[in-house]
Amino acid sequence: MAHTYATDVLVVGAGPVGLTAAAELRRRGVRCRIVDRLPARLPFAKAVGIQPRTLEVWDRMGMVRAALEAAVPMRGQFLYVNGVEKARTELSVPPEVPYGFAALPQYETERILDEFLGRFGTAVERGTELVSFTQDADGVTCRLHTPSGAQEELRTRYLVGCDGAHSIVRKGLGLTFEGGAFAEEYMLADVRVDWDLPPGYNLRAMHLDDEGAVDDVLVCIPLPGRGRYRMSMMVPPELSTARQDAAASDGITHGLQSGRGPALADIQAVLDRLSPQPTTAFDIRWTSVFRISHRIVDRYGDGRVFVAGDAAHIHPPTGAQGMNTGIQDAWNLAWKLALACAGAAHPGLLAGYDAERRPVGEEVVGRTVRHAVEGMENDPDDPATVMMREAQLLVGYRGSPTVAPAGDGRGPRPGDRAPDCAGLTGPGTAYPMRLYDVLRERDHVLLLYGAGFGPGSETGSGLDELVRTARESSGGRMEVCLVLAADAGADAGADAHAIVEADGTTLPVYTDSRGEFARLYAAEEPTAFVIRPDGYLGARLPLSPPAPRPLAAHLAAVFAASPPA
Repeated sequence: MAHTYATDVLVVGAGPVGLTAAAELRRRGVRCRIVDRLPARLPFAKAVGIQPRTLEVWDRMGMVRAALEAAVPMRGQFLYVNGVEKARTELSVPPEVPYGFAALPQYETERILDEFLGRFGTAVERGTELVSFTQDADGVTCRLHTPSGAQEELRTRYLVGCDGAHSIVRKGLGLTFEGGAFAEEYMLADVRVDWDLPPGYNLRAMHLDDEGAVDDVLVCIPLPGRGRYRMSMMVPPELSTARQDAAASDGITHGLQSGRGPALADIQAVLDRLSPQPTTAFDIRWTSVFRISHRIVDRYGDGRVFVAGDAAHIHPPTGAQGMNTGIQDAWNLAWKLALACAGAAHPGLLAGYDAERRPVGEEVVGRTVRHAVEGMENDPDDPATVMMREAQLLVGYRGSPTVAPAGDGRGPRPGDRAPDCAGLTGPGTAYPMRLYDVLRERDHVLLLYGAGFGPGSETGSGLDELVRTARESSGGRMEVCLVLAADAGADAGADAHAIVEADGTTLPVYTDSRGEFARLYAAEEPTAFVIRPDGYLGARLPLSPPAPRPLAAHLAAVFAASPPA
C-alpha cells in the first residue's frame, strides 16, 4: 500500500462544486488533490442555469470571460397554461450589477473549471474513489481506490466532500440528511426543436385539470446551439423508475436514474400536447429519468472534514439554485481553508463556514420546495425582490462570527455582498473602471473612501497607523486601496498618490468620478470598508478619525494572532 503525505486538502468529487474548491485552493497556493470515481466527465446538461452572483464569483477568480463566451444569455421566460400565454417575465437586474442570467450546460461548466484548475498544475485524478477515512486532531487519513485497482493511503490536513447526494464523506462523518422526496418523476432531454420562439427565453408550459391541478408540464431552457434546449417533463408510467429507486442502498432518490431513458418519440409526444406552436424534436443528445428529493445536513462539517454542494443540500431545480449555491459553498470554504493551511486563520474561522452557509442552504431548500409546489409566480414578495433573490444577490452573512456587527445606517453593512460600481478612474487609465476590476484576483482588501488623505487632513493624519494595523493584523495579507470622492479635487489626488507604505510602495488610488461608489455604499463621510476574498463586507468603519482599534478587533476574529516580534 502506497503512503502519501504531500497534500493539504483532498477534494472528493470533480463536479462544478469540487472543481471550484480545488481551483480556489490552488489559486491561493494551497497543496490540493482532487479525485473523482468516474473515469471521464459526463456529457450531460444537468445543471444549466448560471446566476449573476456565480458570474461575479468567476470574475473575482479570473475566469468569467471563458464562461460568458460559452454561455447563452438568458432574457426571460414564457408561461403558458392550457395553451394560452399567461405571462412573460423579463430576467433583469439593476444596472450596477455587472452580469445577467446565463445558461451553460454542466459539461461546459466543468470543462471551463477544469481548464482553469489546470493553470495551476493540478488535474482531476479520474477513476479514483474515496473508500473510507478517519480523522484526528492533526489531520485526516484517507483510503483511496485507484484506477489500477491498488489501494492508496493518503494523509491530508483537511478533507472536503463535494461528492453529491450519495456522498461517502457525509456518510463517513455520520451527518444526518433529513428531508423527503417528491413522488413525481421527470424526463430530461437535450434536443433541438424547429419552433420560432425568441431565443434566450425559457418556456414553461402547463396543463391544468378540471380542478385546477397541474397534470402535465414542460420546461425548456435554452442551450448553446440553434434551437437546442434542455427539456424536462413528467414521466409516462412505462418509464417509471420508482420500483428500482425504492431499493436504493441509502434510501436517497435524487438526480439521474439508471434504466431505460425516454426516446425521441416520448419527447415528441409531450411537445405535441404542450408546445405553444407545432414543432418537431430532433438531434437528441441524451435523455434520462430523474427524481427529486429535498434534504439538508445537520452541519456542514466536523473537525477537519467538510461537505459542500449536493453532499450538504439537495432540493428541486426550481430557479436553478442548486449548483450555484454549491459553487458559493466551495468559494466560502476555500479562502478560509487557505488561511488555515497557512497557519494564519483564527481558530474559529473554519466554524464560520457552517455558520454562514448552512442558513443559506436551509433557505434555498425551503424556498425551492415551496416554488415547486406552489409555483414561483405565486411568491408573495414583490417581483424585484424575487428576481434579486433568484439571482442570489441577496445572500448575506450578517451576524456571522467572522464579520463585524452590522450596526445601523444606510447602504451595505458587514455581512452584505459588496456591490459593484462603475466610474472609477485611476492613474494611467484613459477609461473608467468598475470596482470589480479593482478587486479581481485580490483577496483581503481594505478600501478607504474619503475626500482627501493628505497629511494635513483629519483622515490623512491617522492613515499610516490604520494601514499598519491592517497589515500587521492580517499577517501582511491585506491590500489597501484608496477611493477619492468625486469632488476631492486635484490636490487631494496628488496628496493621495504621494502616500507611501512602509515597504516603499505607494497605495493604489482611484477616484469615484461619477459618485457611484458613494451612492451604492451610502458613503456620506470618510469610511473604511473591509472586503473579504468572497466579495462580502467584513467590516464598515468610520474614518473621521481613522479607527485602528475596531479594525484590529475585526481582523482578530479572522486571522491568527501575529507572532511576537
